[in-house]
Amino acid sequence: MTGAGDFLTRTRGRGRFAWSDLLTYLYLLAGTVIMFLPVLWLVLSSFKTQAGLLRFPPDLLPYDQKTVIVAGYEDPLPLFDVTMADGSVQRLAQVRRVGLEGQMVDPANPGEIIKVSINDREDVRELRLAWENYTEPLQRFNFVVYLRNSIIVTVAATIITLLINSMAAFALAKYEFRGSTFIFILIISTLMIPISVILVPVFLVITGIGWNNNLWGVIIPGAATPTGVFLLRQYMLTIPDELLDSARIDGASEWRVYWQLVMPLSAPALAVLAIFSVMWRWNDFLWPLIVLSRSELFTLQVGLASFQGELNTQWHYVLAMTVMTLLPITLVFALLQRFITTGIATTGMK
Repeated sequence: MTGAGDFLTRTRGRGRFAWSDLLTYLYLLAGTVIMFLPVLWLVLSSFKTQAGLLRFPPDLLPYDQKTVIVAGYEDPLPLFDVTMADGSVQRLAQVRRVGLEGQMVDPANPGEIIKVSINDREDVRELRLAWENYTEPLQRFNFVVYLRNSIIVTVAATIITLLINSMAAFALAKYEFRGSTFIFILIISTLMIPISVILVPVFLVITGIGWNNNLWGVIIPGAATPTGVFLLRQYMLTIPDELLDSARIDGASEWRVYWQLVMPLSAPALAVLAIFSVMWRWNDFLWPLIVLSRSELFTLQVGLASFQGELNTQWHYVLAMTVMTLLPITLVFALLQRFITTGIATTGMK
């Protein structure tokens, strides 16, 4: 804590707070707010009711209308502060609304119906976390099944991506053969091809293999990525060739050089690619939507679309389940984020 405090309170001058320090902290504060305010809004909004989400102007905190149990009525009634004809304010419960008129009762004396204009009342709100946004979808929404499918796709695709890309990067970085530069440029040039161009050909290939409605049809097509090959190749160029030659002299095979020498030394770049791959696979929506049509094979991102109908979207459920889907990838990023700076900063250095 002392080290963190010293870091956050350091100044450019010798113990003096200069105007440049003020600008620096304001810039960092503004960047933090811009980056994390949408996430904070998402989390807080996931605890709002459907009515709370539609309220204008919107509230940052999850306020909900306060209700009261009134004798003679089965369901709790919403409370309102009503401005009466004499100017006094009375707290009444609404029985029903008819057009622009609200039929109210006094919770302490519910025998008399009081008719008021809806313009003369203001709802009574309280801070309440709508935990049912998280519990009710789990009963209607195959969250565990979709979570299992997402984990299988993400883990399998990430392992295959690391294996295939590292092999290609090792060959392009450490083997000298005719056409290696052309092959590398060809791989990188595929980044310029829009995904929409290859959707139909890849779908036809998947259909011909018989991988429709199969998780392998989601895993395999994106296993080899030009970004991963480029990132790992540039990092492997920093590994001295003499180190590999000494291993070969000691009798190590090419597979052993790759697996026991190059892979451990490339751990920072592999961690960066693993983070990218997890983010790509976990958040992928379009390709699983095209390949999968059976609900028991849906991933989380495709399953969330079930809350969006043609006429009504249950935004309180969508936001709550979105927060649930963000938790695993946030955990992965938190565990591996220390490798990002190291892996990217050292990529391409000789």
